[in-house]
Amino acid sequence: MGTIVLFGGRSEIGVATAVRLAAGNAVVLAARRPDDLAVESRVLQAAGATRVHTVAFDADDVSSHPGLIASIVADHGPIEAAIIAFGILGDAARAETDVEHALAIAHTDYYAQISVLTPLAVALREQGSGTIIVYSSIAGVRVRKGNYVYGSTKAGLDGFASGLADALHGSGVHLLLARPGFVIGAMTRDLMASGVEPAPMSVTADQVADAVATAYRKRRGEVWIPGRLRAVAFAMRFVPRAIWRRLSR
Repeated sequence: MGTIVLFGGRSEIGVATAVRLAAGNAVVLAARRPDDLAVESRVLQAAGATRVHTVAFDADDVSSHPGLIASIVADHGPIEAAIIAFGILGDAARAETDVEHALAIAHTDYYAQISVLTPLAVALREQGSGTIIVYSSIAGVRVRKGNYVYGSTKAGLDGFASGLADALHGSGVHLLLARPGFVIGAMTRDLMASGVEPAPMSVTADQVADAVATAYRKRRGEVWIPGRLRAVAFAMRFVPRAIWRRLSR
């Protein structure tokens, strides 16, 4: 048993995933406001975590990431699993015209992800074990015009994580890439309040966490949530662009 680290300590999906991996392990919740994680800490303790620690983590302060990861390993021992679950959805319409907003989405959802994943992979290579869980999305398989800034970050992250998984092969470190569909939850609540209907095959945070925990225990390299989304993603690549343009609002 080791330490479960959640980068994005208030993430609904991240906490749900950590709950399913917590039993018998220490858990570290990394979030911008670590003193506000009392509820999440209690939930994890009830799930069987031996200890729950909180640390300050600013996803956009990329210069702090190597030191933070080094301190987590030094203070809490080997990392059993690191869950990368931070990110922002942003305002799709605003991102089309507001360059600062578009760059903020890209910074948090792609640039900062690389900033965490790179030193994390180095640390796990040094210990010769551990799993990194990365959350991609169906949105990155083929980017929709209706939310192309966010989708492009997921496409980039998916490619980066896939390459990192191959680079880690044989090191004792495993990477699990999760690709859920539309998730009904805290991150999309405002979107649905504005009138956006959940996409077909939408899932909840608990459904995502259940699938990821199962894939983690089976040492799989990727998981689609729900599973039939894999076939949909394959078919999406072959839709003619003129048709895709009309469908991808």
